[in-house]
Amino acid sequence: MSLVKQMRVAVDAMGGDSAPVIEVAGVVAACREFGTAVTLVGDRDRLEIELQKHNTAGLDIDIHHATEVVGMHDSASDAIRKKPDSSVRQAFELVKNGKACAAVSAGNSGATMAAGMFVLKRIKGIERPAIAQLFPTLKGHTLVLDVGGNVDCKPLHLVQFAIMGEVYARYAMGVVSPKVGLLSNGEEDSKGNELTRETNSILRKTSLNYCGYIEGRDIFAGAVDVVVCDGFVGNIVLKLSEGLADAAGKMLKREIIKSWISKIGYLFVRSAFDSFKKTVDYAEYGGAPLLGINGVGMICHGGSNVKAIKNAVHFAYQYSKNGVSDHVADKLSENNTVSIRRDTISPSVAD
Repeated sequence: MSLVKQMRVAVDAMGGDSAPVIEVAGVVAACREFGTAVTLVGDRDRLEIELQKHNTAGLDIDIHHATEVVGMHDSASDAIRKKPDSSVRQAFELVKNGKACAAVSAGNSGATMAAGMFVLKRIKGIERPAIAQLFPTLKGHTLVLDVGGNVDCKPLHLVQFAIMGEVYARYAMGVVSPKVGLLSNGEEDSKGNELTRETNSILRKTSLNYCGYIEGRDIFAGAVDVVVCDGFVGNIVLKLSEGLADAAGKMLKREIIKSWISKIGYLFVRSAFDSFKKTVDYAEYGGAPLLGINGVGMICHGGSNVKAIKNAVHFAYQYSKNGVSDHVADKLSENNTVSIRRDTISPSVAD
């Protein structure tokens, strides 16, 4: 008999760079703004001291004691095996045991992914989970995956990323018929490398609304709703985008302060600049969902601020409520990616 999961979010309160200060403040903000129920996972004494700094009257926050912490430099696999009572693993254990609907962590991303796979297991048919990230575009948002979970991929992995991304876009982003694109160095089918060409061939045979190759510049144009790539490329795209957004903001500020005319002009367009800053701020998106596990996991930036944790808690709850994970298996069956593995992928790439 499957457990009925409580609709509360388990937060690894010990993983981030400024844990547990930021995690606790973010959780309090999420509970107050969205009415979310949260379980903080970590050292009870430290968490109780931190909670006393906030007004928590009327907020549904409890604590699950965990005695161990996974550090940023710990080996992901070793940390999960050798630290069974770590806050990140225990957060996923709460999901497994039906005491939470989702787990959120700003700690070691590799350990978070490993904990999700080890505790909740993969969805049947999924070979590798993927980390997905929302990017702001001229048309709204685009989901990019994988952004760091799997640096070495086979065509089947990318095909499954496409399927998971399509399901997420449909049920979490509300896109009726998500457009899916494969990131490459040109739009022509002859472009790309062996991996992308094999993947492109398979994706054209699926039931997905597949649009073929897209280039890096197409991401922010909103050409498609889902962009598929391996984790090596995806992580570079993510870090480059974060760096560019930060640099662009500083460049604009530098130009504005050069003359009094620019300063006066800024007063008239300040609201537009504030809106732009909000759009490109990673904290607005909270975290990146871990797609492909039997449950909900949200991976946050290690340096997440209060707003990022708050939004990650909210998005994790919404993700669980929309039942994204429950729809992935159906989509996999529809496209039958497991059975086409050996029929359509050349041995040199598949093995």
